[in-house]
Amino acid sequence: MARTPSAELDVGADVVRRLLADQHPDLAELPLGAAASGWDNLVHRLGDRLAVRTPRRQAAAALVRHEQRWLPGLAPGLPVRVPVPVRTGTPTTYYPWHWSVVPWFPGVSALTLPPERRDVLAPAFADFLLALHRPAPPGAPHNPVRGVPLGNRDDVVRERLAGADARLVAVWDRALAAPAWDGPALWLHGDPHPANLVVDGGRLAAVVDFGDLTAGDPATDLAAAWLVFGKAGRQVLRSRVGPSPDTWVRAAGWALAIGSALVTTSDDAPAMRGVGDAALAALAHGDRGAGT
Repeated sequence: MARTPSAELDVGADVVRRLLADQHPDLAELPLGAAASGWDNLVHRLGDRLAVRTPRRQAAAALVRHEQRWLPGLAPGLPVRVPVPVRTGTPTTYYPWHWSVVPWFPGVSALTLPPERRDVLAPAFADFLLALHRPAPPGAPHNPVRGVPLGNRDDVVRERLAGADARLVAVWDRALAAPAWDGPALWLHGDPHPANLVVDGGRLAAVVDFGDLTAGDPATDLAAAWLVFGKAGRQVLRSRVGPSPDTWVRAAGWALAIGSALVTTSDDAPAMRGVGDAALAALAHGDRGAGT
């Protein structure tokens, strides 16, 4: 069975409480409870307004540092809330990595909604991408699996596509054949799936988990057209963002790359497996948004 990566360290409430007591004692007595566990981080809710975000494996440790370094500067230019750290934590003898205290955003994960009910979020998410996708400065973080030329991902994606629907192989071949991004490296969220969108009252309330923050080809984030939305939302996103035809073709390739990863690593996370399955089904049926 293909599973999400195992935690390398058990970060229970007792560890989080101790970290707070040692480094932010004014927060240490607030109510604390486990809230979420992803590939890279554990999240504990802290009181009514805060959360503690702790890496659960070494590969994620640097990603928290990226959020701490770059989100404070990016947030003022974005039209929705993002988890700018309000406190930061440093490694200790009992916990080896940096960690953050971030805002808690009321609402529900978009992952709990079917794609068609997420379509209403497409205009706001498009505006978020338009605001985020600006040239990144020298020294911006580099992610080897996001924002890079699609050819860099060819071997691993073809391995996942072994025995797959021939229509998906054709989508991948078409994306590889599209001209590469030749503009400046743009800021990217890097992980555009519905679990990273918070919905409150039917609106996009926040975009979270910037651990994969990087710079490069904006087609990576446009994979959300298939990973997050149904057909109507896909059309709205494309119309509002206005990518070039080549960028949209690469976006379909990124949706296939990320969707196939979700399908092959999420047997223990059925909701995320469902995201991948839905994206691949849309791509296999030729649904690439308006104008194709």
